[in-house]
Amino acid sequence: MIKLIATDVDGTLVKDSSPDIYPEIFDIIRALKAHGVLFCVASGRQYTSIEQMFHEVKDDIVYIADNGAHIKCRGVDINATKIREDYLTELMGELKEYKDIGIVCEAPGLSYIEEGNDELIHIVRDNYRARVQIVKDILKEGKDIIKVSTHYYPSIRTLGEEVMIPRWSDRLKATMAGDEWLDFMDKSVDKGNALKFVQERFGISLKETMTFGDNNNDMGMLERAEFSYAVESAPDVVKERAAYICPSWKEKGVYQVLLNYCKENGYL
Repeated sequence: MIKLIATDVDGTLVKDSSPDIYPEIFDIIRALKAHGVLFCVASGRQYTSIEQMFHEVKDDIVYIADNGAHIKCRGVDINATKIREDYLTELMGELKEYKDIGIVCEAPGLSYIEEGNDELIHIVRDNYRARVQIVKDILKEGKDIIKVSTHYYPSIRTLGEEVMIPRWSDRLKATMAGDEWLDFMDKSVDKGNALKFVQERFGISLKETMTFGDNNNDMGMLERAEFSYAVESAPDVVKERAAYICPSWKEKGVYQVLLNYCKENGYL
């Protein structure tokens, strides 16, 4: 029997950068909780952004935020993993050589963005509804940085996969988080490692876990569950890590799977 369900957000539950989620999922989460199933949201987003999206059930779920660098449950920070200062300084210097990309540095529950990047501020503050602090110099004013995210529309994938990920993969966890986002965290940070932490804390096995994802940063999480789903729109490399395929966010694929599961088990 399933005791833990963990899902990615952007590209899995909803379209990338969506500020809201369809309300039907709240009924599913409540039904699962009533039958002892723990629901976990695992996202590259900041904790505050996820909490606002799931405001109706915010106290009923576990948050794996910033790709696993920040874990929070029932208002308590369970874990936060900072980036080494020397790595952060070097990385920021390299990223600023690319004038057209946006840079966000995440602390637990706070996004630092340097002034002058109004478009990026709008995306993070208004679309993702994250708590944003605008600064002149992140390296001087930012504290407790757990993730560096870079943004470029329509896609940063070429720069990420061909340049930055190979260059930094021996020192930091560098991963694509959708076509527009490239993330850097401490080497130990991964949604899979964070989910393992949650599983061990609550005594839940892989056989009792169900996961959903769509991108490279979800692959570790998919491997931590016997019932793992990649959405149909996921890259092939992600689908290969999953046991099952479900419809994309456009068809509310995660909701379809969970609704069927709840009905089959008499939860609804």
